[in-house]
Amino acid sequence: MLRNGLEPWHLLIVAIVVIVLFGSKKLPDTARALGKSMRILKSEAKAMKDENASAPAASAPTPVEPTAVRTSAETATERPPATAG
Repeated sequence: MLRNGLEPWHLLIVAIVVIVLFGSKKLPDTARALGKSMRILKSEAKAMKDENASAPAASAPTPVEPTAVRTSAETATERPPATAG
């Protein structure tokens, strides 16, 4: 029954129903508003996708190099620098 999806006569019936519901005078305005809404939706979706793609790279932790840790034995054996005096 619906093996082929929408056939041309299905689309014709849908077009007739739309014309009857909205009237021929309102169709251009409706189509324009629908197109504008689709453009806005597309641009917002692209902005969100770009934002999500760049967010993890910006918030990734930077690797920290280990610093030398001195033990108390090492600090006890160090001598202060000699002062000229």
